[in-house]
Amino acid sequence: MSEPSPHLPDDPAALKAMVAAREAEIDRLHQIIKELQRHRFGRRAESLPVDQLLLGLEEAEQIEAEGFAETEADDASARAVRTRQRRANRGALPAHLPRVERVIDLDDRTCPCCRGDLHVIGEDVAERLDLVPAQFRVIVTRRPKYACRACEDVVMQAAAPARLVEGGIPTEASVAHVLVSKYADHLPLYRQAQIYARQGVNLDRSTLADWVGKAAFLLRPVHARLFERLKASDRLFADETTAPVLDPGRGQTKTGQLFAYVRDDRPWGGLDPPGVAYLYAPDRKAEHPIAHLSGFRGTLQVDGYAGYKVLAARNSVSLAFCWAHVRRRFYELAKAGPAPIATEALARIAELYRIEGEIRGRSPDERRAVRQHRSRPVVAALEPWLTAKLGLISQKSKLAEAIRYALGRWTGLSRFLDDGRIDIDNNVVERAIRPLALTRKNALFAGSDGGATHWAVVASLVETCKLNRVEPQAYLTDVIARIVAGHPQSGLDDLLPWAYAPQPLKAAA
Repeated sequence: MSEPSPHLPDDPAALKAMVAAREAEIDRLHQIIKELQRHRFGRRAESLPVDQLLLGLEEAEQIEAEGFAETEADDASARAVRTRQRRANRGALPAHLPRVERVIDLDDRTCPCCRGDLHVIGEDVAERLDLVPAQFRVIVTRRPKYACRACEDVVMQAAAPARLVEGGIPTEASVAHVLVSKYADHLPLYRQAQIYARQGVNLDRSTLADWVGKAAFLLRPVHARLFERLKASDRLFADETTAPVLDPGRGQTKTGQLFAYVRDDRPWGGLDPPGVAYLYAPDRKAEHPIAHLSGFRGTLQVDGYAGYKVLAARNSVSLAFCWAHVRRRFYELAKAGPAPIATEALARIAELYRIEGEIRGRSPDERRAVRQHRSRPVVAALEPWLTAKLGLISQKSKLAEAIRYALGRWTGLSRFLDDGRIDIDNNVVERAIRPLALTRKNALFAGSDGGATHWAVVASLVETCKLNRVEPQAYLTDVIARIVAGHPQSGLDDLLPWAYAPQPLKAAA
């Protein structure tokens, strides 16, 4: 047992104040411990992640299918019922898929009764989905040489087509496949090399890295033009996430940042196509988003990162803050144990989200009208309620921090009430950051600042393809081929994912 401090005051009132302060600090530390335990051992999302829910459903469906298979093996009538159900529910296979027809015919077409010839009266047609594993093939290009019999010095030959990798072996489709596998399917290059080796194609990881680097360099102008088009909008979402980068000088990794800027007007029926641009920076200093957003004028929807406040101070950008970040702080408190104030705050914020769910997809005017009528009273009542509760609790507690976080951003949190084009939260850009987190988890780190920049360039185009329902493999194959062939810099808008149209193949001579 420790000895009492010799510096304790003799005044009972001062002692009570010290005890109250110590108890508040102890409560705060307990809350931090609970948050750390939940962060380490519990799920981190406020709601069950969709992928985790689907994983559980997959297991349940597999067990159910096993039970059906066992029943069908023993009961012919059950097998017939299940067969009819499958035929009724499977739907039609896509028309664009190639068909390989297989005719199963009689070996003997004579009647078993009179031995006469049988004739066709119809047929049953069944379609099944088949899969041919990805196959490598070799494109052999021949360029005949021609000479004149009369002129000995004349030798004619068609010019060799330009290649992404001069003297190398990959086609544009091969390089696009590596890019999509790495940045859309989150397969590091060494894993891709292992997959290719199983098919007898030995490609060193460094070779694949060379392909990625050349493609990223080629695609930089398209990435830059994508970001220019996004900055021309008057509303953007912004967020950032860590990007571990190898630091050879110290023999370890350093923490860079990938800043994400998103345009998505679909919630209110806007006509501008959605897009996302990632930009890499070696640190999280405010100078980076300031430089990125130079020339941007409009509303920027963000979390509490202080770097964006400098933009707002220049009167060129209005900040709309994120209610999901406010809700998350109260959620962490309520999840850790009994917390009546946090629980009540969550209930009030939930009412705002219920209203937003009802007006999603409506026009800006409709959204604004509903918010003015129903959401504004909720927000107006919440601010004085939080202020009153803040005066009743310890200012050092995590609850006080959560309340101050909300009250300190109240103007930005209220901005969505007056503009139907502004969302209630920043979830659009947080969804755009999740693919980066998956790639980061599988690849662990980027090899250099340049590699992180490649990551930003290619991931921007891949994720913008996804937002616009464009198949990224076909897009990158075609765009790389166009640029290699000399597509003009003045026509970069034609290469953006939302403007993508496959280049028609030239007929063979």
